[in-house]
Amino acid sequence: MILDVSGLRVEYPGGLAAVDGVSFSLERGEILGVAGESGCGKSTLITALLRLTRPPAAITAGSIRYRDMDLLGLSPEELRKLRWESLAIVLQSAMNALNPVHRLAAQFVDVIREHRGGGRKQALERAAQLLGLVGIPADRLRAYPHEMSGGMRQRATIALALACEPDLVVMDEPTTAVDVVMQRQILRQILRLRAELGFAVVFVTHDLGLLIELADRIAIMYGGRFVEVAPAKEIYHSPRHPYTRGLRDSFPPLHGPRRELHGIAGSPPDLRRPPPGCAFAPRCPVVFEDCSSHAPVLTDLGGRQVACFLHHGVSA
Repeated sequence: MILDVSGLRVEYPGGLAAVDGVSFSLERGEILGVAGESGCGKSTLITALLRLTRPPAAITAGSIRYRDMDLLGLSPEELRKLRWESLAIVLQSAMNALNPVHRLAAQFVDVIREHRGGGRKQALERAAQLLGLVGIPADRLRAYPHEMSGGMRQRATIALALACEPDLVVMDEPTTAVDVVMQRQILRQILRLRAELGFAVVFVTHDLGLLIELADRIAIMYGGRFVEVAPAKEIYHSPRHPYTRGLRDSFPPLHGPRRELHGIAGSPPDLRRPPPGCAFAPRCPVVFEDCSSHAPVLTDLGGRQVACFLHHGVSA
């Protein structure tokens, strides 16, 4: 077990819970996908996992355990030692995450020497190896970020996250701004690197179709909570939560007869004034009376978890 998260809650001023009671575990080498619309709390969850939450947001409840360490109890200096060595992140808008005024070599050397020591020559050799892992020629180390294509910058950011061979890499929509061809190349490289190096991944995106191909398990997030967690194939073939079904049906299949696509009517809830019952009830096509008065809890259903009264009784 690499990561164990229990009852995690992240609040903004006024009691706005962007992440509300999220729990999950992650094993070495596993890819957990987190999907949902914008505003569902995905990026807030990602920053909380690595203790990167910034004011006015604050972690107010729960625990985050990496192996036998409680990340919420570590000092800033202890966290600094863990980051990049054991825990790494590929930020949203990865193409813009590199420092624009430094060559790529300087950014890799800075990370490698800070965490692994050694001289500049050894750090440059390691940087060249890392770029090779993601299909970038070593001579691009002399380039500035603006001299590289968008896809190359994305891959360089992933290589930088792997500089110290971490156990866990958190990726926040790392393929959003690239075309479909480059997206496919990046995903193949992530899978290949995961197989070679054995790291676990939390991969956040709004694209459920992408996660079905990439992830081992998928967690569907809505209104700051997980509403369904299941193996990727089961999410595709037999989604149990109405929101999951709506996400699945909103993208076209590559095979089979053509069919009319339907979006999910309405908008995600205002987390400043959440509905009293199920957060999805105002948009749900199969809502019934209990949904508006009780909030369903995530319940085990034979290898998957679902928070919906269609599949279990009313929570007292």
